Amino acid sequence: MPEPLTKETVDSKTDPSVSTQWDESTPKAEQFQELYKIADSMKSSLLTTIRPNIGPVSRSMAVAKRVGPDFLYLANIHAQKFEDLKENKTVQITFQDSSTQNWISITGEATTTDNADPRIKQIYSKGVNAWFGDLGDGIHTGMPEDPRMTLIEVKAKYIAYWKTTASSVGFLKEVTQASLTGKVADTGVNRQLFEKDIQEARDSSS
Repeated sequence: MPEPLTKETVDSKTDPSVSTQWDESTPKAEQFQELYKIADSMKSSLLTTIRPNIGPVSRSMAVAKRVGPDFLYLANIHAQKFEDLKENKTVQITFQDSSTQNWISITGEATTTDNADPRIKQIYSKGVNAWFGDLGDGIHTGMPEDPRMTLIEVKAKYIAYWKTTASSVGFLKEVTQASLTGKVADTGVNRQLFEKDIQEARDSSS
């Protein structure tokens, strides 16, 4: 149900759309499990790097594997994002599901490896070669042994996400009712996970 907007909320300069849905009571273990469920349901993300003299630059990338709160991507070493990462290893990963309104925002640090990383063969899947091409020289084949194929590993440092608690019909009903009554829509839970929480989750999943 929509929540009333109070004078206290306005006077404290609080965003009611955030404070109404903020969730600090759910156990962290449960928060991580629900985070993983949302992330695993969305195979593609936006990976944002910081480009010198430009700023944030994003591109859509398929997640090759999630390992606890961290994410692995297969990528072409010739891509501009590797030049970005030489200058600044801070990245952001975002997911959004337009059908449920669920979203995830992850700030982390990226490390890159060369083609010798054994994890490349472990997480390679059919179809990846479509993004590399085959030169026909037996080397640049788009397969796991292709020297262009490398790994980007993003270790999370801060995670924020929102999980809907309403159906599609319920979401529209809630927003409409809030708009008509002057109340604040309450359609889900907003959560944040800090570095200490993330390290504990990483340790428990290793």
